[in-house]
Amino acid sequence: MKRVVITGLGAITPLGNHVDEIWKSVINGESGIDYLTRFDATNFSAKTAAEVKDFDLSNYIKVNERHRMDRFTQYAIASAMMAVKDADVTIGKDVLPERIGVCFGTAIGGIESFEETYQNLINGGYQNVYPFSTTMVICNMASSQVAIALGAKGYNNCIVLSCASSSNAIGDGYRAIQRGDAEMMVVGGAEASITPLGIGAFCAMGAISTNPNPQSACRPFDVNRDGLVMGEGAGALLLETLDSAIRRNAEIYGEIIGYATNSDAYHITSPAPEGKGSIEVMRMALKDAKIEKEEIDYINAHGTSTKNNDKSETAAIKKLFGEAAYQIPISSTKSMTGHMMGATAAVEAIFSLLTIRDGIIPPTIHLENPDPECDLDYVPNLARKKNVRTVLSNALGFGGHNSALIFRAV
Repeated sequence: MKRVVITGLGAITPLGNHVDEIWKSVINGESGIDYLTRFDATNFSAKTAAEVKDFDLSNYIKVNERHRMDRFTQYAIASAMMAVKDADVTIGKDVLPERIGVCFGTAIGGIESFEETYQNLINGGYQNVYPFSTTMVICNMASSQVAIALGAKGYNNCIVLSCASSSNAIGDGYRAIQRGDAEMMVVGGAEASITPLGIGAFCAMGAISTNPNPQSACRPFDVNRDGLVMGEGAGALLLETLDSAIRRNAEIYGEIIGYATNSDAYHITSPAPEGKGSIEVMRMALKDAKIEKEEIDYINAHGTSTKNNDKSETAAIKKLFGEAAYQIPISSTKSMTGHMMGATAAVEAIFSLLTIRDGIIPPTIHLENPDPECDLDYVPNLARKKNVRTVLSNALGFGGHNSALIFRAV
């Protein structure tokens, strides 16, 4: 099985529109959450969101092509182009077009375009529907439009597994290279679901924070947490074989050494009791990595700031790691980015790799009164310097989807 490393990163998040800018905000414990501005939220219980700000598409997508894409697809293309540029890869020179593939995840896809299309239909009949509406809405446009933009003609897939989507997309790209189906893969996730329907549905479910204060609305593991804060954006990674990276003399951020995915097969929104599915997926990832649990130096938690998730994930970590769980630094970077849905795991994978590179563990901000049932070391409020070699990154999604990735320094 081929060794797979990461040589390129790209991201657009509520904290900024370039990886360096975003990472600086993360280690400074800054929040990308603010008042919801994408639409009039007067009649919505949620008043806050983590919105992408001041993003300039002009460097990535031609003006005459943008109107054919939903925002989630635009974010996907831009982040993928950033990752390829960061890796200093020229397709056709460093890799044949047929040997570089794409796998992107999204939880919801083109919901903004869906809402606009429906309004056009109601207002003027099907004759008033934009001809490209279908291709703006469907989820696979992230992976297909990225492939078109890059000229990547190899393995192509789109993963739709709720909030675990981009973790599985990374894992799928990892497996494709291991099998020899590709030499390089552009992987990640994108989301743009801060819309009346996107926010309204989560309000109706009761899963979203109704705290009107942006500075305290998202507080993973805190006893006063009351739900997630919706975020948006994209994250992309360029994966390649270790042999290819060495041949190109590429900068290597880290290696993927473990991946696993499973299902709770329990409930459409609630995690399995005591985090049983999470326990097993972490155990499977450790087995895939061929390492012992004592080798994990840091865990980037799913940590959504919902009552059930945070307790369940904490219980799962304690069950798997035993007393050693209290010695492992853990943080939820969603406290700063909000929950970016199908993009969140890709962005958290980037944070995991930069933690390895820089030896700085991101904090969980707004953690002031820890929940007694969430009693692990969540690196509260301030980043921490620590030599980190191996990171476990968790992702959990509605429907009982669980995914785990393990990254290691090369």
